Amino acid sequence: MSEPPRGEVGRLEVALLGLFLACWVLRVLSFLRVLTLEGSLPLSLYSYYGVAVALGWAFGILYVIRTRDLPAQVRRLFLLIYYLGPPAILSLLRGMAPYDDQRAAPFVPLWAFGVFSVLFLVPVTMKFPARPRGR
Repeated sequence: MSEPPRGEVGRLEVALLGLFLACWVLRVLSFLRVLTLEGSLPLSLYSYYGVAVALGWAFGILYVIRTRDLPAQVRRLFLLIYYLGPPAILSLLRGMAPYDDQRAAPFVPLWAFGVFSVLFLVPVTMKFPARPRGR
């Protein structure tokens, strides 16, 4: 399997964009009351924040790996995918919580985005040694 030329969006990014777009579409349809998501996944807040931590850490590391040798302008484009995409999953999961839970804690999605952001920034801001030229 050959990798795409450096700086081009590969299959992984296309698949992730499709996943994130599907999550946002479901969320919008739920908001418009076309479909009902409330109560379909009674996830506790502890588990919900755990998902935010895992997504932040995983996509931060993935962003660093995928953009290691790219110019700054191209890295900014990849940042849109890896930083602004995963909150779609968090939004969908919160929309699947029971309605009473959503109403009792309306700022949970905002705090979860904050947790995701902090854990995303940890690997992004770390300094890694340069890779050898032969790889």
